[in-house]
Amino acid sequence: MAGIYIHIPFCKQACFYCDFHFSTNMAIKNDMVEAICKEIELQQEYLNGELIRSIYFGGGTPSLLDETHLKSIFNYLNRFHNIAFDAEITFEANPDDITQDKLEILYQNGINRLSVGIQSFDQEVLKWMNRAHNSQEAFRCLELIKKSDFDNFSLDLIYGIPNSTHETWEKDLKSLVGFQPPHISSYCLTIEPNTVFGRWQQKGKLNEASEDYSSEQFLYLSQYLTNSGYEHYEVSNFAKKGFHSKHNSSYWEQKSYLGIGPSAHSYDGKNRQFNVSSNGKYLKALQSNEIPAQLDILTQEDRINEYLMTSLRTSEGCNLKFLANELNYDLVKNAKPQIEHWKNTGLCTLEDDILRLTLKGRLLADKLASDLFLVN
Repeated sequence: MAGIYIHIPFCKQACFYCDFHFSTNMAIKNDMVEAICKEIELQQEYLNGELIRSIYFGGGTPSLLDETHLKSIFNYLNRFHNIAFDAEITFEANPDDITQDKLEILYQNGINRLSVGIQSFDQEVLKWMNRAHNSQEAFRCLELIKKSDFDNFSLDLIYGIPNSTHETWEKDLKSLVGFQPPHISSYCLTIEPNTVFGRWQQKGKLNEASEDYSSEQFLYLSQYLTNSGYEHYEVSNFAKKGFHSKHNSSYWEQKSYLGIGPSAHSYDGKNRQFNVSSNGKYLKALQSNEIPAQLDILTQEDRINEYLMTSLRTSEGCNLKFLANELNYDLVKNAKPQIEHWKNTGLCTLEDDILRLTLKGRLLADKLASDLFLVN
C-alpha cells in the first residue's frame, strides 16, 4: 500500500520558526489547485497502481482551501488513483480557520482525520511565534472538534521555547490532554537559518534553549503522556491504541508515496523525486503539462542510512533482518563497538534482532543514527 501527500503552499502569515515552502499571496490559489489537479493526472503512473492507504493534505495551511477546491482535488484523486475504502485522509488546519461549518464541509468531503497546529495555549508564546491564532481560538477550536463527527484528530505542540518556562509547558500538556486527542505530535523548537528566528539568532537577538532545558521538557512530555494512556511510538509522536498515524508510519516503514504540489517529495521504494520549491515555476511547468520534479537516485548506502535514521526513531526499532535481507547489510558486524557502548550506557537494547533506543537514547536519536551512517 502507498500514500499521497498534497502540499498546499499558502499561509495567512509567516510563523517565525517555519522554513516550509509557502506564500501569503492568495491571488493564485485557484491556479494552484488547477495545477495540483493536473499533476495528479500526470503522476498517475508513479505508484504503479498501488492501493492508496493514506492521503495527507499538508502545507502551508490546507484549511485555507474552500469546498470547491476540495471537490476538484478529490475528483482527480479518485479518477487517477486506487484509494482504499478505509484510507486515512488527514487535513492540516489552523485553529483560527476551524468553524462548525468548516468541520462539516471537511467531513462531508471525505476528510476523516484532522491535524491541528495548536503549538501552545499560552498567549505570549503564540504572539512571540507569530502564530495566526490566539489562545482563546486554540481552546474554542478543540471544543468544536470534540462536538463534531471527527473521532480521529492529532494536535501539535512545540517545546524547548527559550523565552518560556517549565510551568508553561506543563500547563500546555495538561490543557491538551484535557481534550483527549487520539494522537499528539510534539516537536522541539529548532532555529532554522532562513526564518525570522534564524535572522534574530544571527543578529544576537535570540538564543536557542539549552540542551538540558529541552531535554527536561522532552522527558516530562514522554512521562506525562505515557501516564495519560498514550504510546510513545516515535520520538515526536504519541497515540492512543489504534490511532497511530498511517501516513507518517508509511514514511518510517519505507513505503512508497507520491508528493503533489510545490516542494513536495516522492519515493517509489528505490529513488526519490523533489518538486520545485517555487509557486511560479511549479505553475508554469504544469501549464505546459510538465512534471516540475528532479530525480534523486539513491545509492545502497543512502537507503541503509535512511532506514537507520527513521527506524531508530520508532518504538518498533531497527530490524536487523530487514537490513540483512532487503539491504544486504550486517549492522552488528559493522557497528559492534557503537552498539555495545550504547547498551552499556543505557541508550539501547538489542533483542530478537531488533535494535531499539531507550527513552534516554531517543533524546539523541538523530545523532546516534548518524553515528551508524555509511559514507558514500
